[in-house]
Amino acid sequence: MPADASIHLFLLLWALGVLLISGVASALAGRWSERTSVVLGIAGAGMACLAGLAAAVAGLTARATGTIMLPWRIPYGAFSLGLDSLSAFFLIPLFLLSGLAAVFASGYFRPWNERNPGRFWLFYNLLVASMALVVLARNGVLFLVAWEAMSLASFFLVTFDDRAADAREAGWIYLVATHVGTAFLIAVFILLGRESGSQEFSAYAVPAGSAGALFLLGLLGFGTKAGLFPLHVWLPEAHPAAPSPVSAVMSGVMIKTGIYGIVRMLAVMGAVPGWCAWLVLAIGAVSGVLGVLFALAQHDLKRLLAYHSVENVGIITLGLGLGMLGVHYGIPAVAALGFAGGLLHVLNHALFKGLLFLGAGAVAHATGTRDIERLGGLLKRMPWTGAAFLAGAVAICGLPPFNGFASEFLIYVGAFRTLLANGGLALGGLVAVVALALIGGLAAACFAKAFGIVFQGEPRSPAAAAAHEVPRSLVAPMLVLAALCLAIGLGAGAVVRALDPAVAQLAGPIVMSDAPRGIFPIALGTVLALLVALTLALAWIRRRLLAGRSVRAAVTWDCGYAAPTASMQYTATGFAQPLTNGAWAILQPHVEARLPQGVFPVSASFESHAPDVARANLYDPLFRRLAVGLGWFRWLQQGQVHWYVLYIVVVLMVLLAWALVS
Repeated sequence: MPADASIHLFLLLWALGVLLISGVASALAGRWSERTSVVLGIAGAGMACLAGLAAAVAGLTARATGTIMLPWRIPYGAFSLGLDSLSAFFLIPLFLLSGLAAVFASGYFRPWNERNPGRFWLFYNLLVASMALVVLARNGVLFLVAWEAMSLASFFLVTFDDRAADAREAGWIYLVATHVGTAFLIAVFILLGRESGSQEFSAYAVPAGSAGALFLLGLLGFGTKAGLFPLHVWLPEAHPAAPSPVSAVMSGVMIKTGIYGIVRMLAVMGAVPGWCAWLVLAIGAVSGVLGVLFALAQHDLKRLLAYHSVENVGIITLGLGLGMLGVHYGIPAVAALGFAGGLLHVLNHALFKGLLFLGAGAVAHATGTRDIERLGGLLKRMPWTGAAFLAGAVAICGLPPFNGFASEFLIYVGAFRTLLANGGLALGGLVAVVALALIGGLAAACFAKAFGIVFQGEPRSPAAAAAHEVPRSLVAPMLVLAALCLAIGLGAGAVVRALDPAVAQLAGPIVMSDAPRGIFPIALGTVLALLVALTLALAWIRRRLLAGRSVRAAVTWDCGYAAPTASMQYTATGFAQPLTNGAWAILQPHVEARLPQGVFPVSASFESHAPDVARANLYDPLFRRLAVGLGWFRWLQQGQVHWYVLYIVVVLMVLLAWALVS
């Protein structure tokens, strides 16, 4: 029996209030005391995230449902909030990762170097509060207000280092992209509320014959925020430019508000045409494969991780597409498997991608660079960071015993079940299986490159050679996330069963215990536990064998050279070259090579860069043409106020005439 959600909603409202008050207080204190500003910001974020996490977990386990409505004098708007299993589930990674990233930020920025900490904490707390409000909103106008607040707060965080030209450019690209997506969402909410004359989600009605068009508009709007290909162009620009704790929250949580919007549309609209399911499945496959391919070609560690966000959003969308196919074809087990795998991957990606971005931030904090080609040998100098990053790398590759394996396993099982069906549904399963296999193999190669070049071998620059372990305030959040990745991998069966109410909202009245045994074998947890036990046993045996023997440190294997140098090691480009060459037509890399000349060459160089094909071939030409076309209207900008007043009067008269005629 679902429990009443009122107490959970009021606790969540208290958390939102604490976030806003502490953010404003930190901004005011930042003018005269850096220490006070940081304490106010981190204390508010910490208390609010703990309270919000407790309310979300309690709401999900109790299957709480309920709404509250407060007065709000805005046309068609109401401060209408609701909590159900879907909202509670999405709030868990939101508050969990945001709280840990706040702890990381407290040490990451030290020293602040004349930057106002109050500005950071104001927009950080506003971002967390607005994301939570997006998930809780049950009114279209309130949803759009929260969506816009989230977009603006994240814009100011991306451009926090506004002295850097790349941060300013990335911020503007993100702002344009997010507002283009918002335009599609405004159209969706207007059309959904047109029949009933209300913007309450409970009153929405889908106009006859327009369910597919509405879903497509929503997919464009929410897909832009989620980073689905080819709507992802802002993502590889904004994530590297933003501070690392912000990158962790944006990648781990904020882009999931786009996924939340898609699944909320499914819950509100009900049945959608079958081609919508096929479209979602195809977009997921394309985003996953192309995301990991472009990640392979990157030299910037955070840019590499940003493209992996595109990849993992593709995996989530693959799961949603399978679930939609199961609903459309009336196969409850496939629907439950697809939606459960997609939702579980939302949580898993928040944990391991947050961990990896924090790890990249720790590397940049210790070395001053994110260039993979200038790193190396960091595992000896930063053992805790290296171990945590390795855990995140194993998890994102979908390898046991970490959590990424569990969610991808569910999607695999759902895809294999469709292969047993007749007709076109089997094709959907085949697409999902092939896409997941490609993604998994390429992701393993990419993180073998990332971890191997960054943490193994010898330092490739003086900065890497002088690196040291980061402070405990940076290490602790990474270790917590690594432990959670392992815990969910080992206890995947219990976690999947906890998703029953959220899955039921999308797949219909089916729970995991009612589905076939193939959904998630309970024995899997035992197998993973045995794998961990075997690893620990081997480590213990190795230690016993080395006991009493002299152990000395030596340089990394030098291939027989008497005087090896760091330049003799594999570079990131060379490591990935066999794979990137195979995808040359897709990546379209720019290569500048100056080959050795003569018997005794003096110098040589090689440089490659893989531009984003969607931006280079689609958006850049489109916006250049728009700029030329809109240039014809510059004569309207007279620079005189009375002309602008006249424009307003003319527009009002046109709108009034249109209203009278209609």
